[in-house]
Amino acid sequence: MSKIKIIVIFVFASVMVQQACKREPNMEKAPVYNPQPYPLKIPSGFPQMVVPSDNPLTIQGVELGRHLFYEKRLSGNNTLSCAGCHKQQFAFSDTAQFPKGIDGLKGSRHSMVLQNLAWANTFFWDGRSPSLEDQVLHPVMDPIEMHEKWPIAIAKIKADKLYLGLFFEAFGTYDFDSTHAAKAMAQFLRILISGNSKYDKFIRQEVQLTPTEFEGFEVFRSFSRGDCTHCHIEQGLMTDNSFHNNGRFLVHTDLGLGGISGNPNDQGKFKVPSIRNVEYSAPYMHDGGIPTLDSLLLFYSFHVEHNSPNISPLMEFSHLGGVQLNALERMQLKAFLLTLSDPEFISNPKFSNPFN
Repeated sequence: MSKIKIIVIFVFASVMVQQACKREPNMEKAPVYNPQPYPLKIPSGFPQMVVPSDNPLTIQGVELGRHLFYEKRLSGNNTLSCAGCHKQQFAFSDTAQFPKGIDGLKGSRHSMVLQNLAWANTFFWDGRSPSLEDQVLHPVMDPIEMHEKWPIAIAKIKADKLYLGLFFEAFGTYDFDSTHAAKAMAQFLRILISGNSKYDKFIRQEVQLTPTEFEGFEVFRSFSRGDCTHCHIEQGLMTDNSFHNNGRFLVHTDLGLGGISGNPNDQGKFKVPSIRNVEYSAPYMHDGGIPTLDSLLLFYSFHVEHNSPNISPLMEFSHLGGVQLNALERMQLKAFLLTLSDPEFISNPKFSNPFN
């Protein structure tokens, strides 16, 4: 073979390699875009899940979302991830009354639990986000929380070959942006399903409640005793996803839904959280001001502010200060609430930190 032919072949090969490098990143194994439907199992008694048509659940999208949920480089100083304020062992809530951001600033509301969000239609305590895809964008940009600009956050993770592969496998592109990241994180949040507590097994007739637990169940659903089921509906989600003022404060320094809607009648109304995994998610309320489950039951029994503006008409015993449960009834109700704990949910490796 002549020297000229060898040179031509060498140059041609070099050009082909350069073009290949432009088409895809330099990885040991090129990623493949072939997203597979996520094998989701809906617990019995739960409504059907409605997933946005433009963001179907896929194995690849959920896995990317899990990485991003635990990714500290989404924050301004690379020290805080979403999981920093939403820890799995606490039902993706936090033990601190108010979460602290990267600049040492504290928020004004307690970290909400992240469970069964696929069935919600508004998000945050005040309902300001209409979708999970919108909700996940806010903490990154919030100066009190992760304090980062999304274009900068995306640029940081684009420099990582791992994410180049994960985004391509999930969305078929290396030129991803915050929209793709939001879709992936929303997918991950939708699969955070808790529906295998002792109570669920009782409903499925797999186990029996103890006499104390069963009596607590009776207290829970009795309109003349616990009066809980107006907002924390039996079975399923254990919330109606509505907004109410439960008489927590006499004066509304935090307007809640009213601060978003502008409607004076909404002032002091906050989202009703699910009481699933309530054992793990103390402290309680939007302000995180009730430290224990025992003190929560005392609040609803004796410390409701009847004259709180816009107090919910569902607080039927507010004129008495609460439902007036005695010590035995509170003990029984607490025993029932503990049956809503789902140990599998807070230890499920599919929800855990992929970087550990």
